[in-house]
Amino acid sequence: MDLETRRHTEMLLQLAVLFCCSYGAIGKDSCDGPLVSSLPQSSFRSSSQLSNSHGPGFAKVNRRDGAGGWAPVESNKYQWLEVDLGERTEITAVATQGRYGSSDWVSSFLLMFSDTGRNWKQYRQEDSIGAFTGNSNADSVVQFKLQQPVFARFLRLLPLDWNPNGRIGLRLEAYGCPYKSDVASFDGSGCLLYKFSPNPTPIRTAKDSISLKFKTLQNSGTLIHTEGLHDRSLTLELHKGTLLLHLRKGKGASPGPESHTVVSLGSLLDDLHWHHVAIERVSGHVNFTVDKSTQQIQVPAELSPFEINEISFGGVQCHGTQMVLSRRNFHGCLENLLWNEVNVNDLAKQRQKVSITGNVTFTCAEPVSVPVTFAGTQSYLQLPGAALQQRDAGGGGVALVAVGVAISLQFRTWNRAGLLLTFDLQQQVGSLWLYLSETRVRLQIHKAGRILLDVVTGFGLNDGQWHSVDLTARRGRLTITVDKEESSTAHASPSFPVVSGNNLFFGGCPDSKNNQECRNPFNVFQGCMRHIRVDNNAVDLIKVQQMLIGNYSDLQIDMCGIIDRCSPSHCEHRGRCTQSWSTFHCNCSNTGYSGATCHSSVYEQSCEVYKHKGNTTGLYYIDVDGSGLIKPQLIYCNMTDKTWMVIQHNNTELTKLKASSGINQHLAYFNYSADAEQLGAIITQAEHCEQEVFYHCRKSRLLNTPDGSPFTWWVGRTDEPQTYWGGAVPGSQQCGCGLQGNCIDSDHYCNCDADRKEWAADSGLLIHKENLPVRWVVVGDIQRPESEAAYRVSPLRCHGDKNFWNAAFFNKETSYLHFPTFHGELSADISFLFKTTASSGVFLENLGIKDFIRVELSSPMEVVFSFDVGNGPFEVRVETGGMALNDDRWHRVRAERNVKEASLCVDSFPGTTQKAPADGHIHLQLNSQLFVGGTASRMKGFLGCIRSLQLNGRTLDLEERAKITPGVSPGCPGHCSSYGHLCQNQARCVERYNGFSCDCGLSAYAGPFCQREVSAYFKPGTSVQYTFKEPYELTRNTSTQSQSSSIYSDLTLRGENVSFSFRTTQSPALLLYICSYYREYLAVLLNRNGYLDVKYKLQNSRDAEVFRTSIRNLANGQLHRVSIRRISETVRVQIDQQRREDFNLSSDTEFNAIKSVVLGKVQESGELDPEIARLNSLGFSGCLSVVQFNSITPLKAALLYPNTSPVIVTGPLAESTCGSSSPANTYPAETTHPLSGVIAVVIFVILSALAVMVRFLYRRKVTFHSQEPKSIKPEADSPEYPFHSEPTSQNVLSENQKEYFI
Repeated sequence: MDLETRRHTEMLLQLAVLFCCSYGAIGKDSCDGPLVSSLPQSSFRSSSQLSNSHGPGFAKVNRRDGAGGWAPVESNKYQWLEVDLGERTEITAVATQGRYGSSDWVSSFLLMFSDTGRNWKQYRQEDSIGAFTGNSNADSVVQFKLQQPVFARFLRLLPLDWNPNGRIGLRLEAYGCPYKSDVASFDGSGCLLYKFSPNPTPIRTAKDSISLKFKTLQNSGTLIHTEGLHDRSLTLELHKGTLLLHLRKGKGASPGPESHTVVSLGSLLDDLHWHHVAIERVSGHVNFTVDKSTQQIQVPAELSPFEINEISFGGVQCHGTQMVLSRRNFHGCLENLLWNEVNVNDLAKQRQKVSITGNVTFTCAEPVSVPVTFAGTQSYLQLPGAALQQRDAGGGGVALVAVGVAISLQFRTWNRAGLLLTFDLQQQVGSLWLYLSETRVRLQIHKAGRILLDVVTGFGLNDGQWHSVDLTARRGRLTITVDKEESSTAHASPSFPVVSGNNLFFGGCPDSKNNQECRNPFNVFQGCMRHIRVDNNAVDLIKVQQMLIGNYSDLQIDMCGIIDRCSPSHCEHRGRCTQSWSTFHCNCSNTGYSGATCHSSVYEQSCEVYKHKGNTTGLYYIDVDGSGLIKPQLIYCNMTDKTWMVIQHNNTELTKLKASSGINQHLAYFNYSADAEQLGAIITQAEHCEQEVFYHCRKSRLLNTPDGSPFTWWVGRTDEPQTYWGGAVPGSQQCGCGLQGNCIDSDHYCNCDADRKEWAADSGLLIHKENLPVRWVVVGDIQRPESEAAYRVSPLRCHGDKNFWNAAFFNKETSYLHFPTFHGELSADISFLFKTTASSGVFLENLGIKDFIRVELSSPMEVVFSFDVGNGPFEVRVETGGMALNDDRWHRVRAERNVKEASLCVDSFPGTTQKAPADGHIHLQLNSQLFVGGTASRMKGFLGCIRSLQLNGRTLDLEERAKITPGVSPGCPGHCSSYGHLCQNQARCVERYNGFSCDCGLSAYAGPFCQREVSAYFKPGTSVQYTFKEPYELTRNTSTQSQSSSIYSDLTLRGENVSFSFRTTQSPALLLYICSYYREYLAVLLNRNGYLDVKYKLQNSRDAEVFRTSIRNLANGQLHRVSIRRISETVRVQIDQQRREDFNLSSDTEFNAIKSVVLGKVQESGELDPEIARLNSLGFSGCLSVVQFNSITPLKAALLYPNTSPVIVTGPLAESTCGSSSPANTYPAETTHPLSGVIAVVIFVILSALAVMVRFLYRRKVTFHSQEPKSIKPEADSPEYPFHSEPTSQNVLSENQKEYFI
C-alpha cells in the first residue's frame, strides 16, 4: 500500500469512527421513538366501540388488525380514545390515521394527558390553540411535532370533527422516550433539609441553579427556603396559585423594602398537574422560570453576594426559624429536585447530607378530584334532586318526609356573573336561583315574577381561585356560606318550605322550547366545578360522563379547562390586564399607550414631529422609540427655525467655588429630566446635539496645558473622563481658544491655564454626540488660598430627527430594499409616510413558510394591510371615500396587529379594526428578508417615496440602504406640497433636503410657521419711523444720502394694503401715519369717541378726506384687527370680524413718493396738519402688532432687524406679547401724564435691581469652609463682575444639585 492510499484509508476510517460516534450520540439524545405500537390491547380504553373488531386495541398506526382501527358506537363529540403508556414518559409527537379500508377518519381532535387516568389536562399549541388538524383520508399518516414535550403516562384523544360521509375512525401513534422521575411527597408537615459542609472561606461560584417540578391541589405553601451568609435568604412560596420568589436580608418578620425583593410568576398552579420551576443565579441577576415564562431579576447590591449554607424543600421549619412567609408548608409532590445538577431526592433516600423532618415519602400519592368544565353557552349539568329527609312516625307507620335542602360545590371562574344552580321547589312554591352577580353569590326565589327571597354574600369571587358554596335550608332557616367563612355567611328565614324538586340544574339550562322545569334569566356559568354534594352525598361525575346518572351538554368532565389569559400578560407598557372566561382586556389608563394591548404610543417621537403637526414651543411628552420599551418623557421643545429638544438637569445655574482647607476637588453630578436610556435614544436620533460649558477662573487652572495633568475634567455617557473643554475636540486637552489660537497666553491652550490673578473664562459648545451629555464635572485647582472659580453646564440641546426625514425614492416597479426579518410575533406595528403618483404598489412585505405580512396601495383610494398567522389570510382595508392618495403628497399609514385585533389608519380618515379569532393562532412566524418598496411574491412594486418607516418603534435606515441599491435613491424632495399649509400669514414655504422652512420675509409675523404676532407696547414718547429713499428729482441737486429701503419712493401708488392690530384705552390717538415727499399722507386714528377714522390727503389743493367707521368704543382695552385696502378711489375698511365698509375718494387717487411710515409719535411734526399735530402731541399709549404696509413690515423690522433696516426708533420699545389674541394682563393701566411715566420707570428700575440682588444672593453657592473675610470691596475683578451678565436658563426640575467634595 503506497503512502497516498494509506492516507486516504486512514481518513476514511476516521470519518467512519466520527460518523458512528455522531450517530450514537444522536441516537442517545433523540427522543422520537414509537411508544404505542408495542403496547398490549389492555393498554387501550375508549368511550365505546362499534364492535369487538372495532375496539381501541386495534388503533395502531399502519396496522390492519380487527376492523382496521377504532370506531365508537356513535359519532359525537363525547367519544374518546385513551392509551396507557405504563409509566411517565416524555412525549414529543403524535400521529393519527383513519380506519383502514374505510371512509372513517377524524379531521380534528383534542389531545389530553394525565398521570393517573383522571384529572386530564388539554395540550395547547400556543396557549390558545387546542384543536389539532387531523386526517383528510383513511390512509395517510399526519404527524404533529409538539412544541413543548409532554411528560405523562396516559394520553387521551377526543375527536371534534370527522368525515361527514363516514364516521369516527382512528389509528394512533405517539413518539418519545423514557423519562426518569424521582419524586418526594409532602403532606404539609414534613420537609427536606440539605446542609452544605461548613467552609470558613466560602467559594463564590459564578452560577448557581435550583430546578424541580411540583404538583398540588393546595393553592398555598412553601416549596423552597434557603439560608445564606449575612442573614440573606431566598424563599419560593405558592400563594393563591402563583409562585412568589422572595429575596431577603435580615431575620425580622417584616424587613424594610430596601432588603426585600419579591417577584411573582405563573398562575393557576394548584391544578394537580406538573409545573416546572428553575431558579438560576448568574452574577448579579437571577433568572426565574415557571413553565414557559422566564423573568430576569436584578439582585440589589445589599442582597449580593449570596452564599447558601442550607436549603429546605417543602417548608421553612427545617431551619428552626420563626420567619414563616406562608401559612402552611407545601402539600403535594416534588419531582427531580436538582441543586447545581445534584439530585437531592437521591441524597434524601440515602440519608446523605439531607435530613428528613416529618412525613416525607418517595412516591406521589394523588388525591382523587374530578372537576368539570362549563366551557360554552350551551353547557349544563342535570342531576336528580334529593331533599333532606327525616322519619315521620305519625299515622300508625314510619315514613320519610322531605324537610329541606343541602347542596354544596366548589367553583372557579373569571366571569363576574353566571348561574351556579337552579331548581323548582316542591309544592309549586317557586323557583330557586343561585348565581354569581357582580362577583358575589346571590340567591333568589321567584314565583310568578315576584321575588320571595333575596340573599347576597361573598365578594371578589371571579379571581380564578377555587371557592366553595354551601346551601342549606331546614326548619324555616336558610343559610349560604362562601369559603367556609363566618364573615361570608348569610341567613334567611323563609315562610315557606325550601325543598328541591325532581331535578337540579348546574351552570345553565337545556336548550329546549318545551323545557318548563329550568329557566335561566341570568348569564350561563363559564368555569369549573368540583366536589358537588347533594343531600351530603358526593356526586360521582364519572358516572355522569358514562350517562349512568343525570344528563349534560357541552361539558368537559374530569378536567378543569380554565386558562389565565393574563399570565403572562399580553398587555404592554404596564397596562393592567383583566379577563373573562373567553377573553382579556387591557386598561391603558395613565400608561401613555393605547390600543387593545397598550402597544401604540399616544405621543410623538420627537419635537420635529410635533412641529410638523403645527405645534409651537412648549412642553411635550416625547416617546423616542414609539411602541418600544423606553418610557415617554416630558421635554421642552423650542420651535425656532431649528426645532430644539431641551433636556434640563438639576443645576443650570452658575456654581461658585473658593479655596477651602482639606478640600482638593469639587464633584458635581447632573441629574437630567430624562433617564440614561431616553437620553441615549434622543442623542442617537438627533442630527446635532450640543451642551455649553463655562469656566470662570482667578488663579484656578482648568486643563493645565500644555503638558500637565488636567485639574478639571468631565464625564459623559461613556463613563470615560474627558479632558477637553467647550469649543475643542475630544482628546485634544484644549479649550476653544486653543483650537482657534486666540488664548490670552499663547503658551497655553486655555485662558484659565495662564493662572492669572485677573478673572478669565473658558467657554464653548461640546458637540460630539458620543460623549454627551455631561454627567459629572470634577474641578481640581481650588485648594490654593487665592483660588476662585465658577462653572456652569447648560441644558442639553438637540435638533433634527434623522428618523423622521429618513426617506428613499423608488423609481422602478422592480426596485426594492431588503432588510433582516421582521420579528413581531405577538405585536407588530408598522408606520410610514408615502407619496406617489402611481395607482397601486406594495409598500412592504415579509414572508414565512406559511405566514406573511404585507401593506399595499391596492388602488388610488384604498390601502390594504394583510397577514396570515396560521388562521388563513386576514385583511384590513381603509378606503378614502373618493380622495386620491396618488396626489404626490405625503400620506401617513399606521398598521398594527396583536393577539386581539388588527387595525389600519391612513391620514385622518376613519380607521378600520377587525377582531382576531378567539382561539386561533397568535404567533406571526416569518423567516425571509423584509422587502420594502417591492415584493418577493412578484406583486407590483411601489413607485414613489417612502419616509420614516418604523417597525415596532425601530426606524429602518432607508437612505443608507438606498445608496447601494440600484433603482432606489436616498432622500425625497417635495415637502412643501404636503406641509406648505403650515406656513401662515402670507409666508412662503422653502424646500430643504430634510424638510422645509417658512420664509416670513413678506409677512408681519414671525416664528417657525410665521404665526407669532410681532408686537410692542408703545409709550407716549415711543416712535418707529420706517424711511424710504428720496426720489431722484429731490436728490439730484443735494449731496445728502438718505436711508435706503427695498421700495423706492419714486414709485406712484394707486392703491395700498394696510393691516395691523392695536389695543389701547386712549382716545383720541394717532395709530399710523404714512406721508410722502409731496406732503400727501394717510393717517389712521381714533377720535375722542373711540371711532376709527381713516384720513387721506392725496391732493395738495384739496382738504383731507376723512372716512369714519361705524364701530364704536374701540379704545376699550381689547385687541382689534384693522384692514384697510384701497384700489384707485375705492377704500375698504374692515375691523375685526365686522362687516366690511366701503368708501370712495373724491380727490386724486395717486399716492406719490412715499417718504416714511410712522408708528406712534411722529418726530418730524413741522408739516403735520393741525388736527394730526394735536393728536401727535399726545403720543400713543398702547399696543401695536403685526403692522404691514404693502410688503413693508415696519414694526417687525424695528424689533427683529434694527441694524439692517431703514428704521429709526425713538423712546422705549421692546417686543411684547400684547398682540396675542387672548393675553393675560398684557399691559398695566397707564396714564399719559409725563411725570407719572417717569415715576413708573424709576420704580421699575429700582424693583428690578432689588430682584436681581435678592436672586443673586439666594442662588449664590460658595463652596468653602475657611473663615470669610470681614469685608469684600466690589472691584472690577471681583467674582460678581464677570458673572453678573451671565444668562440663566429656566430650571424645569426642582431637584437640588448633588455636589461632592474630595
